[in-house]
Amino acid sequence: MFLDCPAYLDEVGAVRCGLPAEVTSRYTLRSTDGQLESAMINCPSGHWFNGPIESLTLSTGKQTQPGQYRHGIPVDRCDQNQATVSSGGSR
Repeated sequence: MFLDCPAYLDEVGAVRCGLPAEVTSRYTLRSTDGQLESAMINCPSGHWFNGPIESLTLSTGKQTQPGQYRHGIPVDRCDQNQATVSSGGSR
């Protein structure tokens, strides 16, 4: 079973990782409202989470685009930085 990785990739919390996160373990938590289906998940980027499945799933209707960020930096900024470094200029 896979879920979309809910990790935030920017400082303002607007962009999520969204890569497929594998469910490595499933268990049930007791609460005052009854039992909660819970899981441990991890994604290929190294993000991992542990908690109720309801809190691990993305509830927005907007699809995230995995790969828009590389190492937490927007891809378009990465490309600009590489061009600046290769041309020897500074920003």
